[in-house]
Amino acid sequence: MEERKITLVDDVEETKLNGANYLLVTDAEDDDEEGDCYILKDMSGADESDALYEFVEDEDELEGLMKIFAELLDDVDLEKQ
Repeated sequence: MEERKITLVDDVEETKLNGANYLLVTDAEDDDEEGDCYILKDMSGADESDALYEFVEDEDELEGLMKIFAELLDDVDLEKQ
């Protein structure tokens, strides 16, 4: 797996499921712009000062999280590609 380092300026939404924290982030620069969104899972330990996130790639996990985020963001259309 390729490792990439990104800096998050703002997340769209976050949730916790089965003890794990997840972020929904987008590459859109503002609220009116369409963009790609990504769901990231917090993989860092409780005692770590820096957060470590991985892209969610498991299809079942992704489907479940998309349903949760769609409910949290009722004014946003989420489509899986």
